[in-house]
Amino acid sequence: MTFEQFETLSFYLGISGLFLLIGLAIKDVLKTGDVPLFGKIMVWLVLFLGCAGFLVKGLIQVFF
Repeated sequence: MTFEQFETLSFYLGISGLFLLIGLAIKDVLKTGDVPLFGKIMVWLVLFLGCAGFLVKGLIQVFF
């Protein structure tokens, strides 16, 4: 494994871990707060779109 491969793998694992921690924090805040269903859906949608955008960016870089 070259340094560039290790660096890329570490970057993607770190970002994935960060999204996981953000998701856990959001889950806790939504659980303890008095948030309506629409608000919960919007918060999870925004988090999902952020993850999806990150994945799509990586796929675009691979294929183009």
